[in-house]
Amino acid sequence: MGFAIDLDGVIWLADDPIPGSADAVARLRAAGERVVFCTNNSSLPVGEVEAKLARHGIPARGDVLTSAMAAVTLVEPGERVLVCAGEGVVEALEARGAVVVLEGEAEVVMVGFHSTFDADRLRIAVHALARGARLVATNDDLTYPTPAGLVPGGGAILAAVVAEAGVDAVVAGKPNAPMAVLVRDRVGSTGTMVGDRFDTDGRFAHVLGYRFALVLTGVADTSVGMDPPPDLIAPDLAALVDQLLG
Repeated sequence: MGFAIDLDGVIWLADDPIPGSADAVARLRAAGERVVFCTNNSSLPVGEVEAKLARHGIPARGDVLTSAMAAVTLVEPGERVLVCAGEGVVEALEARGAVVVLEGEAEVVMVGFHSTFDADRLRIAVHALARGARLVATNDDLTYPTPAGLVPGGGAILAAVVAEAGVDAVVAGKPNAPMAVLVRDRVGSTGTMVGDRFDTDGRFAHVLGYRFALVLTGVADTSVGMDPPPDLIAPDLAALVDQLLG
């Protein structure tokens, strides 16, 4: 059994570490547990995510799985992919052997969170979709947590593209099957999914067949019901590991 742990809202809030998280990960590893980090945030290259974890005191080389990595499994090598996303998606597509384009003809339009999204990028994406490209999204999370509160996420960008183009997207990140394949390959058929959201992390645990462990340092609001209900609940990752390891 191993652990798939979300990042935003579990390990950190933007650049601010959540107290006790690094020690909690170290305790799980010391107990012999396999730990990977699975995030729907596709904006950064994997090496930058690993470096950020290292700055927070968590070695993670080879242990980071992003929704960009899941999304590119839906693309064939050699396909032209118009990117409406961040550098993490560009890196993953190039590793896949796809041809990255920023405008013009494409077989695929790939959408993910990026802070430079604007009306021009929306127009370019919609035009490619109108010419027959299929729409792939890294994730559809409408928000993500920061120290200042919730901010629009990749799902907000996706919603704009879908509304304007009138097409449906295939979504790769949590809680969908492409991300589940990546996690099972690393963790196995049984494990615990640790996250801060019911709609993605909770549903993803069910897709994986894992326990769902909810922490309250991110998005989840337990005052309005819990769907799906978590198997474990704790104020933060440190408290969760206390429950599990004593």
